[in-house]
Amino acid sequence: MRAIHIKLWRDLRRLRAQVATIALVVAIGVAGFVGMFSVHASLQGSRDDFYRDNRLADVFASVKRAPVHLRERLAAIDGVVEVKLDVAFDAQIALAGADAPVTGRFIGLDLARVHARRQGLNALTLRGGRWPETGREMEAVVSDRFAVARGLRAGDRVNAILNGRLERVHLVGTAISPEYVFASRGGAPDDQSFGIWWIDSERMRHAFDMQGAFNQVSLRLDAGASEPAVIEAADHLLDAYGALGAVGRDKQLSAKIVADELAQLKVMGTVLPAIFLAVAMFILNVVVSRQVATQRSQIAALKALGYGDGAIAGHYIQLALVIAGLGVLAGLALSVWIGQLMLGLYDEVFRFNRLAYVTTPWLVGAAAAIATAAAAAGTWTAIRAVVRLRPAQAMQPPAPPHYRQTLIERLGLGRRVGTGALMVIRNFERRPMRAAFTVTGIALAVALQISGAFWLDAIAHIVDVQFRQVQQGDVLVNFHRPVPLTVVQDLRRLPGVIDAEPYRSEPVRVRVRGQSEDAQLLGLTDNARLMRAVDDARGPVAMPAQGLVLSSLLARALGAGVGDRVEVEFRLWSQTRAQVEVVDVVHTMMGQQAFMRLDAMNALARDGAGVAEAALLVDPQAMAAFWDAVKRAPVINAVFDKASTMQSFNETTSRNMGVFSGILTLFAVAMAVGIVYNAARITLSERAWELASLRVLGMTRAEVSVLLLAQLGAELLLALPIGGATGWALATLLMRLMSSDNIDFPVVIEPSTYASAVLIVLAAGLASALMVRRHIDRLDLVAVLKVRE
Repeated sequence: MRAIHIKLWRDLRRLRAQVATIALVVAIGVAGFVGMFSVHASLQGSRDDFYRDNRLADVFASVKRAPVHLRERLAAIDGVVEVKLDVAFDAQIALAGADAPVTGRFIGLDLARVHARRQGLNALTLRGGRWPETGREMEAVVSDRFAVARGLRAGDRVNAILNGRLERVHLVGTAISPEYVFASRGGAPDDQSFGIWWIDSERMRHAFDMQGAFNQVSLRLDAGASEPAVIEAADHLLDAYGALGAVGRDKQLSAKIVADELAQLKVMGTVLPAIFLAVAMFILNVVVSRQVATQRSQIAALKALGYGDGAIAGHYIQLALVIAGLGVLAGLALSVWIGQLMLGLYDEVFRFNRLAYVTTPWLVGAAAAIATAAAAAGTWTAIRAVVRLRPAQAMQPPAPPHYRQTLIERLGLGRRVGTGALMVIRNFERRPMRAAFTVTGIALAVALQISGAFWLDAIAHIVDVQFRQVQQGDVLVNFHRPVPLTVVQDLRRLPGVIDAEPYRSEPVRVRVRGQSEDAQLLGLTDNARLMRAVDDARGPVAMPAQGLVLSSLLARALGAGVGDRVEVEFRLWSQTRAQVEVVDVVHTMMGQQAFMRLDAMNALARDGAGVAEAALLVDPQAMAAFWDAVKRAPVINAVFDKASTMQSFNETTSRNMGVFSGILTLFAVAMAVGIVYNAARITLSERAWELASLRVLGMTRAEVSVLLLAQLGAELLLALPIGGATGWALATLLMRLMSSDNIDFPVVIEPSTYASAVLIVLAAGLASALMVRRHIDRLDLVAVLKVRE
């Protein structure tokens, strides 16, 4: 073994504690990068396989009612190779043992094709039980996620109100569908309150009086077809039948939610690991710089023995690469744990045919290349000047730095500052870049902790706005068809109902200056209390007597503002078009929405004064009697129970975000320990002779420790407010990267989140200081004083 290789292993052994902490920071960066991108690749691959195997359609459209003979005209559209027509309606379902009814979407299933294994587009995969059979009893398979959430099994029976008639439904199996990976009526997925039920298509048509008709269509396109052209042709063909507007797969509700989740995961896998690798590069730079500075004589000896500049530079780069290599190996092992943990969480919400954790070779290679490049870059900047020295120059100690009075001393304030504090100030002023790097690293640890914990604050804010400010009612009910406004009086007579307010929600297409967007138009009563439009900054917004109020997401997509006149096309009942002025824009967090006064909306639609929804305020003590009455109301076909939805949402998000936040907390602690410990060890190695001299002059171990660790404490305290500001900036960046045209994530960070981040990093700094204090206590004064660097 060559001498330079022996030196490499001796250096690694002597620096083992610092090697371990640096490798840990590298490992975390690699683990985050590989783990999150592997989960992304696993989910994306499973999704694509599921969509392909179960033949998810390319274009989707809903209509009010259209004749089945349109199949041939739809199939004749240029680029369309397959057409599927469906009948689908929402209905109220009473589950055994549950007080509140739930909403189910009933969809017709061609049993002949199912049993012949020729389902066509949007094919189901049976997860348990069997397929329905024709017969006297209505049999159904239900979406697997809903069955799991509600504890349903094959053999259970439920009561459903289908088109105003009470039906007994026999559950015979569970299934998953590529069309409903996430099942939702338009808001956040809620497996407790909403499920998909597939029954015999003939019984479905008979139950909803849809013989010879359909209300949903799916199209598969040829590989070279133009999707916008097909959508335009389908809309033109279906417009006369109450079309809601055809959409491509990228805008189909379930597929869009899945795509948004994958995009958010990709952002997290890019931004956070980059922070760790940058910090690792900084620490390596400082450690190797110190290593080179203390080994000038050894470098000179190696040069005298014939080693060239390249060999010596390669030696120090090898030192960094070994550390990076250890970090990469540990990171790859850690990435498997992180990836499988996160994939397990996603497996609870994504229902694919197969979902397995996979790490691709290119991802491992990319992580190793990034880590080694960062290590080599950090090392090269530290050694490039020293290795070029001639042997005679390298044998001499480095020229002492030019000392001068600090700014405080020049201002005449030096006498008012204690000796220890003055020494800290001098070190800050004489090595400003190193202090700045240390402060920056600690600040990033604080920021990382905040960026992991603030999600719970943001979600709590969303829940507060959506469920306590926007929806102040306890229950929302939906009617199968528009009913007169007098229905409010009937609702108020239900047991326990304190108040009831009607509102109207209808899909519309809004156009301005050649730009069009599909949106939901909400018609609210004057001085509405139970269902309101709420601006995130201004609070509740009163509806003007005339004019249209746009959500900020819709206004941004349209490029519209106050004073613009837009065209509103009603898509469901009246199918009329009208011009209306935009009179306000409200900042809402979710959905492309528009708002109007209910009477103004009915006048604009020119279809009477009916409503199809209502919000109810119910006495909590009378909930059981209220639900019994709702189950016997045939006009109500869907319900939304705010309490159960909030409970389900909070349980799911608290569990998932708690795991994610916990992982980032551990990472932040590891980063803080790595930075603080290495900074303290480097300072100790530089000032060992000085500290030993002070010990000989009579200072105690505690006094010497204070002199060394005071600078570290000052850097730590200085980093905390910077870390808080950086945490807010990082949270803002993540939210901007993750926001889409349907959701605008708020940046909400509670004081308790800042406080917990500060305390966690302070605790990590204190632990690091205690470890360094042990090294101060063990200083060999004789050995240290023998050598003066």
